[in-house]
Parts: sequence; C-alpha cells; structure tokens
Amino acid sequence: MNDDASPVHDPARRRLLGTLAAAGLAGVLPRVHAKRSRPLGVALVGLGYYSRDLLAPALQATKHCRLAGIVTGTPAKAAEWQRRYGIPDRNVYDYAGFDRIVENSDIDVVYVVLPNHLHKPFTLRAAAAGKHVWCEKPMAMDAAEARAMIDACQQHRMQLAIGYRMQHEPNTQAVMALARSRPFGRLRHIRAEAGFHGFDGASRDTWRLDAARGGGAMYDMGVYALNAARYTTGAEPVAVTATSSVERPEIFRGVDETMRFRLEFPDGVTAACETSFGRNLNLLRAECEEGWYELSPFQAYEGVRGQASDGRRFDAVIGATPAQQARQMDADALAILERRPPRVPGEEGWRDMLALDAIFASARAGGRRVEIASA
Repeated sequence: MNDDASPVHDPARRRLLGTLAAAGLAGVLPRVHAKRSRPLGVALVGLGYYSRDLLAPALQATKHCRLAGIVTGTPAKAAEWQRRYGIPDRNVYDYAGFDRIVENSDIDVVYVVLPNHLHKPFTLRAAAAGKHVWCEKPMAMDAAEARAMIDACQQHRMQLAIGYRMQHEPNTQAVMALARSRPFGRLRHIRAEAGFHGFDGASRDTWRLDAARGGGAMYDMGVYALNAARYTTGAEPVAVTATSSVERPEIFRGVDETMRFRLEFPDGVTAACETSFGRNLNLLRAECEEGWYELSPFQAYEGVRGQASDGRRFDAVIGATPAQQARQMDADALAILERRPPRVPGEEGWRDMLALDAIFASARAGGRRVEIASA
C-alpha cells in the first residue's frame, strides 16, 4: 500500500532503491508496510449504476476508506464526478492509461465494477500496479480466471476481496452462524432463489444480454443463490444438475433467462436453487430435522429479514441503502489496515466459480449430473 508514512515517500529508501535498480538488484529489498494515518483511497473502475448510485454514496459514509479516484472511458462522466466529489485531475484515468495508477500514492485500492469479462484483466493490472483489489461479483468468467486473479494478487502481495455484500449483513451472518451451531438438528435441504423481471425493451448493447461479456441470469443473480447455499450449509457442493430456459427469445439470445440447479452437498444435504431475469425471486430457506429458518428477502439492498420455526427473528437493521455497501467496504478496508484476510477473499469467489463452471456444463448437457471440481 502507498501512503504518507510508507516507503514510497521515504527519501532515503527511494535513494537506496535507485542505487539497487542501477545495479540490477531492486528486487532484493523487501516491502515495508507502515501503519496508516489516513483512510484508504479507493478508485472506482467503471462508473455505471452500481458505482454511481451505490458505491460512491456509500464511500461518503465510510470511516476507513474514501473515494479518491475514478477510471472511466467517458470524459463527460469524469467531469461530472469531479464536480460532485472534488476528485483532482491527477486521480482520473481512462482505461488505456490505467496502468499509470502505479505512480499515484493517493490510491490504495482499486474497486473493479466492470462487466464480468473485464474483471480478470483489470485485477491483474491493478495488482501489478501495487494496488489492493476489490472486485464485484461474479468474480470472473470461470474458475481458471479466478485462480489467475488470486495468484496475481498473491504474487504482488496485494489483498483481493470479492464484493459479496450479503456476507457483511448481520441477518445473513446470523444465518451463517446456524450452519455451525445447528440448533434445529441436522440440515436436510436448502431453497435459494434470486431474480427479477427485467430487460423488456433493453438495448441489444446491454452487457448483461451478451454471453461474451458474462451476461445471463446465472452470472448476475445466480451467484446470490449459489453463494447462499454454500454459506448456509457451511460446506462445498460436490455435484450439480442444472437446466436453463428462455421464455423471451427476442431478448435473451445466447444467454440464460432462467437457470434452475440442484446442488448436492456432503451428508446428503441438497439445495434447490433458481435464478431468473423473468421472475421476482428473493428467498433463502433451510429445512432441518427439527425445524426451519429463512430470510425473505435475503439479497435486497435493505430490509433483509427472516424468522425461524422456534419463533426467533432475524431483524437487525443497519440503515437505508447504501448502508450494506458502506459496511462491506469499511470491513475490507479495515482488513487491509490490520493486515489480516478479508471476510470474503478471492478464494471464496473462486469456489463459486468452480460450481458455476459445473452448472453451465450441466445445462449445456441437458441437465446431466456434473461433479464439481474440488477446491
């Protein structure tokens, strides 16, 4: 990380690095990490809806990080953001010139908020530039890309966190804890559904309708159901059967409108999951030997709530949108500052991608059972 107290700003260290570089020995001096005296500077890469309406406002409410820079291919957007947030010219980049961010000590973290096919290349470029990476879900296009992203961040000693905001939400965390305490006996079955009806009249250039850019319901909303099945069991799925369908072929050409998949977990636990761009779906339910518990809605931006068969309720409130995003980014920033792993590291996204690869393979094979590669 780069900051006012870091080695980047130490004149003696700079002189030593210059001497070593001239001798071809620059790599022999290890990095030194100093405690920060200011919040981490975050650059948002991609200024679409999620950055504009959620992440940027959330960064105004965080304690441990701040909006320091932007990366966009649209000059008009850059000018608007600079007026709104006071971002200096030196902290504004286009995609072609992104690598110059290595020289910028104002920026410590790059948050990749781009179409899915760009997650890997910008994660690799950010890590090579010495910046920590936060990457939106889904992590990548496949498990091989996800693994390469993890390896790159490890190579450059940068943290990689995936933007699964639900794992930072308190009611979700309460459900995750039940996977360990098992108050209702052995878990038997999970139902996880995430989706919305949309894209009527959408432009053909919409990336969520383009398979090459990671479009389709499974990539966008299906990861909520998949990740929820994993954190509710506290285990990794071993096999899957999946089928995809399209009811509006004039809109969904080459991508799934709806995906239904059944995950098999160890000890006979199963999860029936569904995701769709054609139906409003928002339910997570766990059936156990001696009871049940659920969240509905389970992946909304606010108002996540639930109940259990013994009368307990999951109704913690953290505030209005974008409180979840602020909570997520503050937690990830604190993990960097305290030099500990983030709550949702790259490995978590990679495990989802292993399952996603199998889900797509099963759907292509007409619902054939496919074993999921072990992590």
